[in-house]
Parts: sequence; structure tokens; C-alpha cells
Amino acid sequence: MPPVVPPPPPGSGLMSRIGDIPIRVVYLVGAIIATVVAVLLIFAVFSGDVPKDQSLPQGGSIAPPPAGAAKEPAATLAQSAAPSSTPSATGVALPPVPAAKEYAVLPGTASVVIGLVSDPKAGLSYPRLGLPWKSATSAPFSVAQRAGKAAVPGALIGSAPLPGATPAARPVKDSDYRKLAARAATWALGTQYPAGATLTWTGSERTPLGKGWTLAFRVAYDADGGRRVAQGLVSVVDTGRAKPAMLFASVPESGKSRWRDLNTIADRIAPI
Repeated sequence: MPPVVPPPPPGSGLMSRIGDIPIRVVYLVGAIIATVVAVLLIFAVFSGDVPKDQSLPQGGSIAPPPAGAAKEPAATLAQSAAPSSTPSATGVALPPVPAAKEYAVLPGTASVVIGLVSDPKAGLSYPRLGLPWKSATSAPFSVAQRAGKAAVPGALIGSAPLPGATPAARPVKDSDYRKLAARAATWALGTQYPAGATLTWTGSERTPLGKGWTLAFRVAYDADGGRRVAQGLVSVVDTGRAKPAMLFASVPESGKSRWRDLNTIADRIAPI
């Protein structure tokens, strides 16, 4: 009776077959498996970082910005390049107007007052002076008096409605009339004196009668090969009309013996 051979242990056949595989093949297979696993892990980790929709809008182009977005910078540049102030109609600049400044008595001899001027167009009255003053015609004044020959500047007293546009609102406060008087002085400096004249304030007072304001000034200008001066004033007075009345008076250096007449006028301006 032949001897009984026990069966091989479980798995011993598989191990014997693996043992027959070269070790290099084992390493190669292991490397391939490791690479596949690493790739799968990378996709699993970074799949959440991919945008859901990377496509362009229909038509394949990006929509342009609103039309206003391109124009806004140009407008901003235009504003920054704009001048900080606008020249006046006459191109004349005035120094700051004093809120109050007593008008000093000027040198010279006052002319005799022979009556009152009544200007119905302006709604204003003021002294009529005797010789050398005479009634005169001098546009744009509705009534005027002149001493000596017509000249720029000359010895002139004239009244008229306030030049320029009618104020949008009727002036009420002293400051309102002061601003209008400064406007009248700007007009006078640009129209009644030679180009290049400069002005210095010598008085800033409320008119003695009614509502209004008087600004007195000294003007320097070039004439006869030198620098000359004149004394002048403007008054803006409420006459109950939409447009206030204006009185302008000026006497050049050549007639400085008549400078005191400006005080006479300033003290007795009144609405009709």
C-alpha cells in the first residue's frame, strides 16, 4: 500500500506561481498602480476649483461697458481744465468791497447848490450845482451835469436806472444794495475811465435817505504821459421800482478844486 501524501497548504500554489514572476515585473506593476491612484486623488481634490461655467456670452465676445462710462473721464477732465472764474463783461476786477468805510471830506471848495435835479426815468433826486457845473447830455445817463469839456474821464454827475439786467429779486438788506453798488462801480470803471484804470475804495456807506448804498473810490489811470487820479462815487438807491436807480459822479485830478462837490452829492441823494 502506497504511502498517503497530505494535500498542500491553502495558497501554497499561488505563492509558488508568484515566486516564479521576476521581481522587476512586480515593481513595474506596483509603480503603475501607484501612479493611477495618485492621478485619481489629484482629480478628486482639485475638481471643486474648476468654474462651473467658463463660456463667453452668446456671440463669443464680452459686452462693452455702458456708453456713459467712456464719457465720464472726458467730462471730468474738461471740468478740471475750466477756468476757476469768469471775467466780467468789462474785464475789470475790483478789490474786495469794505462792509463799512466812512467817506472822508475831500479837499477843495464846494460849489453852490442852486436846486434839485429830478430824474423821473431813474426815480432819483440830488443837488443841482452852480457854475462851473452845467446841464449836459451824456449817454447812457438820463440826466447829467458837467464841469468843463467832455473827456474820459471828465467832471461828470449823471443818473440813470442801474445798468444791466434787472435784479432777479428786489434787494432788501444793506448787503444787497452794496453788491449792486459794486456792480455799478465795475460798470463805471470799465466805461467811464481809460483802459487799464485801477480802483481803490475810499468810502462805503448807506445812503442818507431811503434804502441804498454809496461806494466812493479813487481811480488811477494813464493819461498825458503819466499816471493820473480821479475821485468818484456810485450810489444805488431803491425807488420802489423793479430796477434801482444809479447815480455816478467823478472829478479828475485836473479839476480837484471841485472834489468837495462829491461830498455834497453823496449827502443828499434821495428817491423821488
